[in-house]
Amino acid sequence: MKPPPEPLALEKVARRLEELLETPAKATRPAGPAVGRQPDAVIRVGDHAYLVEWKVSGDVAGVSAGIRQLAAFRDGSGIEHVALLAVPFMGDAGRRICSESGVSWLDLSGNAHIDAPGVHVRVEGKENRFKRRGRPSNPFAPKSSRVARWLLLHQGEFHVQKEIAAAIDVGAGFVSRVVRRLEELELIERNERGGVRVRDPELLLEAWAERYAFERHHLLRGHVAARSGDELLARVSNALSGAGIEHAATGLAGAWLLTHFAAFRTVTCFVADLPSSDVLDSLGFHEEERGANLWLALPVDEGVFAGVEKMDGLPCASPIQVWLDLLGQPERAGEAARHIEETLLSWSSRA
Repeated sequence: MKPPPEPLALEKVARRLEELLETPAKATRPAGPAVGRQPDAVIRVGDHAYLVEWKVSGDVAGVSAGIRQLAAFRDGSGIEHVALLAVPFMGDAGRRICSESGVSWLDLSGNAHIDAPGVHVRVEGKENRFKRRGRPSNPFAPKSSRVARWLLLHQGEFHVQKEIAAAIDVGAGFVSRVVRRLEELELIERNERGGVRVRDPELLLEAWAERYAFERHHLLRGHVAARSGDELLARVSNALSGAGIEHAATGLAGAWLLTHFAAFRTVTCFVADLPSSDVLDSLGFHEEERGANLWLALPVDEGVFAGVEKMDGLPCASPIQVWLDLLGQPERAGEAARHIEETLLSWSSRA
């Protein structure tokens, strides 16, 4: 089911507030000049005025844009109110961002998280009533994500699309379509000469993470007897190099090379080609899911090799790629991802 047009959506938001708070609601459209921008609607319920911003998507980009817009109005309005973000369905990442920003929200699927003086509403567990059919444009699809990756690797400066296309080895038309979608999501900005750059690197990376799944790569999992993870990583890299196979450590192994944050057991490597049985036999590799300590990942797109550098003499994926891949890893992957985020991907602290 498609989300309703904005006027109908705002009417449904008013009715939903009325149901949740068991108090009549009166919705109005803002009129007249205001400092900053105006919300999509003002809904008065009892003693509270809810300033509502409607977004057609509850993904990271839509939610973040809505929060920015609510803040722009709130900072200049000078009136008491409750900022409320409304979407068709609020995803997990969007819920977290709202919580961190202190913004109340509700969705038309029946979920809500509202905090106001004397009002505390929590409704969870309702399924998405607005799942889209077909394949919506995804700027983070495997090949499309080359654009976001390149912009993040070259963060801070404006780049023309022709330059990006040549750098990532795709057509100019392809880059144009991806850039247009990233602009629609307010994840990049354009200057007067047509150059583009990332608006908020951390937001772009989070939006990418929301749609990234390591399991989409072709995975070969198995066990190799080894004293430690770093000893296994060195052996695997030497074997792959000897066979002429391009590769790069990622996940926990990549995090170790980048930061030496924590010891690890599972070695994950991207490989441009799966190694032959002779190479695997030389490692003593036994294919198995349970107890596997070696994951060889044949990527769905070669873009994962962008930004590879040698660390301690071994090829390692970029911090961006390692961070994404840690989201689907076992052991202390969550801690390792946070450490990389704080030490290598904290763009704001570098400004």
